[in-house]
Amino acid sequence: MKPAAQLTHLDARNRPAMVDVGGKAVTRRTAHAVATVALPPALARLVTGNEIQSKKGPLFQTAILAGIMGAKQTSGLIPLCHPLPLDDCRIAIEAGPPGSDGAADVAIHCHVSVAARTGVEMEALTGATIAALTLYDMGKAVSHGIVIKEIRLLEKTGGKKAYRAVR
Repeated sequence: MKPAAQLTHLDARNRPAMVDVGGKAVTRRTAHAVATVALPPALARLVTGNEIQSKKGPLFQTAILAGIMGAKQTSGLIPLCHPLPLDDCRIAIEAGPPGSDGAADVAIHCHVSVAARTGVEMEALTGATIAALTLYDMGKAVSHGIVIKEIRLLEKTGGKKAYRAVR
């Protein structure tokens, strides 16, 4: 029988611990995460030219800025994450076509890269998540029926293990 996978953020006494990455080589590392947000019909109707204008400002552009800011602050939000000086963080928001019920899905893609000793998966996931939460916050004036359906890692490169999600 194969032994259970070991959690890397626990020390020998099973206490929380930051992973020591001091012995790892600095390599280029990238990650791509996506958040899928379902817009109810009342909000989906407001999408024009892949943007929603509101009294609070442009929803998608504000969500992009918030997501980038969130990615940069990941280590302050997740206790055992290493602080990373991101080389790049790009967020793109794509609104899908409305369905027969008038609702539409929005895909929020966050691509992050760094030259470091540890990966940037958490930064990509955080960026996509904060952008989705910002979209919810700004859109709730129209409808509380917004649903953040899924947040997941699609790909990571660099380090020991590359990952690509099956789509």
